[in-house]
Amino acid sequence: MFVKPEAAPALFAGPYALGTLSATGQDAFPALVRRDGSVVNLRRALSSPELTMLGVLEDWDHVSGGFAELAGRPAGDDPLVNEFRVHAPVMPRQVLQSGANYRQHVIDLHVAHRDGSDGLSEEEARAEAAEIMDRRAAEDLPYVFIGLPSTITGPFDDVVLPSWAKKPDWELELAAVIGRPAYQVSAEQALEHVAGYTIANDLTDRATVFRRDMPQIGTDWLRSKNAPGFTPLGPWIVPAQSLPALDDLQVTLKLNGETMQDESTKDMIFPVARLISYISQTVQLLPGDLVLTGSPAGNGMHWGRLLRDGDVMDASVTGLGAQRTRCVAEVPA
Repeated sequence: MFVKPEAAPALFAGPYALGTLSATGQDAFPALVRRDGSVVNLRRALSSPELTMLGVLEDWDHVSGGFAELAGRPAGDDPLVNEFRVHAPVMPRQVLQSGANYRQHVIDLHVAHRDGSDGLSEEEARAEAAEIMDRRAAEDLPYVFIGLPSTITGPFDDVVLPSWAKKPDWELELAAVIGRPAYQVSAEQALEHVAGYTIANDLTDRATVFRRDMPQIGTDWLRSKNAPGFTPLGPWIVPAQSLPALDDLQVTLKLNGETMQDESTKDMIFPVARLISYISQTVQLLPGDLVLTGSPAGNGMHWGRLLRDGDVMDASVTGLGAQRTRCVAEVPA
């Protein structure tokens, strides 16, 4: 869909953000968007007619130094963002996803998925989960798994709910966008490798999270999280220097206007720097890669209300703008 006129000026921290836009019938291009909603086509500004946002991130140290000057130029006759379709800001090569990284969310899931055979009351089960979370933060390592780039879709695109997904759920997250290769970096160095941050809604089919045919295998993230379009992304990449305080951003998701998730990133068990450092001990993170940092409490399992045809999700993270996606049931072939 196209951004409505009321969506500009663009609401994000700092003087500018980056995105990927297109006009009707034209190819998408990487753009710098000013706070007044005016747009600079980076292909023209950088004299690179085939440039993509991934290319911008691959050359981050060289090109990003000039963005403040571009943002400070008078807009003149530059077009407005509401004249364009807003796509996912980047198509990554790798998507790394953190699970079980918000304390209250994990406690909620622990209680929701239990079958009662442990003999504990709900209050006792919550206390047990809280103790486990405190111990994890002090002694353990993050839990990270791999997602597929094919799940990425735009921040205003419809989300198709597959016919096989019986319990589709939302999981709004802060996502870090890598700007410099990172391999075996320390937590103290990790944020130096981040170009900026964006919004990701990491949808999950709760019915297929665990393999029922072979429970000992554990979680099935391929099936439950990797349907096409299951990760609405964007609208913007906000440069890291415009968002210095990562430990108290509000992550908010509304379903049909009703607030479902509204939690601060201070509830994270493992902060962003520690996640990136941990991932980099195994994986060489590349420019454009996404590190999803986990989702706070308030998903559909908590409310007993999963996604269905016609639902509208409004999602925002402090300083990063907002996305709106509508759920559409898949029509079987």
